[in-house]
Amino acid sequence: MLVPFLIMLREGIEAALIVGIIASYLRQTGRGEWMPAVWIGVFLAAALALFVGGGLEMVSAEFPQKQQELFEGVVGLVAVGILSSMVFWMRKVARSIKHSLHMSLDAALAGSKNQTYALIAMVFFAVAREGLETVFFLLAVFQQSEGPGAPLGALLGLIIAIAVGFAIYSGSMRLNLSLFFRWTGLFILVVAAGILANSVQALHEAGIWNHLQTVVFDFSATLPMDGPTGSVLAGMFGYQDAPTISTLSVYVIYLVVALVLFFMPSAPVVSLPTRPAHPHPSSATNE
Repeated sequence: MLVPFLIMLREGIEAALIVGIIASYLRQTGRGEWMPAVWIGVFLAAALALFVGGGLEMVSAEFPQKQQELFEGVVGLVAVGILSSMVFWMRKVARSIKHSLHMSLDAALAGSKNQTYALIAMVFFAVAREGLETVFFLLAVFQQSEGPGAPLGALLGLIIAIAVGFAIYSGSMRLNLSLFFRWTGLFILVVAAGILANSVQALHEAGIWNHLQTVVFDFSATLPMDGPTGSVLAGMFGYQDAPTISTLSVYVIYLVVALVLFFMPSAPVVSLPTRPAHPHPSSATNE
């Protein structure tokens, strides 16, 4: 329950931050009349994420056992790739995301034709990225979890993310976003390592990967995966009570490489000079 809660909370706050930056900029520049287009883009992105997630879940339910294992392995690999790119992308652009969104917004509203559609498309693609990332992650988690805990955790994370996003936008709450994304990013990398190990195991059960299957150690008698502690560790970190060489190797190698890159000092972002946009009649208000 904790893993989907934290992921949905992070992704929800990230999406709310994007929408909040756009809404604040529109309000500050006297263009609040464009907010309905923003909400249309948000709702379309949410609908796409729900459609993709529901469709994949329904299709996978019809697969025979081996195809289900293959589907679980593929979804897990996709989720690891998306989660990793999400963490490092946010680490790279966290300081410049506000400026980038402002520039994209000005570009969408610069022309005299199809401004509404341009703004809807901009918001749609920005929010849909977060939604689709979340869909693939939750699919991987739901397939490796049993019971209602994971869906309830995701729903609770979404509700709190919406509340936090609204509080940040209204100015009633201040959140150290840099610290928040840093710690949740670190947690996501550990979770992704577990998903990767479970995906390799799923590919083995599907008959795709049959190498390095020697069991390294067996804790099934002292710390079984179906026990209280083992199930928590399995759900949070991908714990296996009898890992093979292949599953343990990918877990350790991924985690070491990811953590080294995560803690490596980021290169300074060089801002290129841009031509000033044509002033909007009602955009003389300073930020």
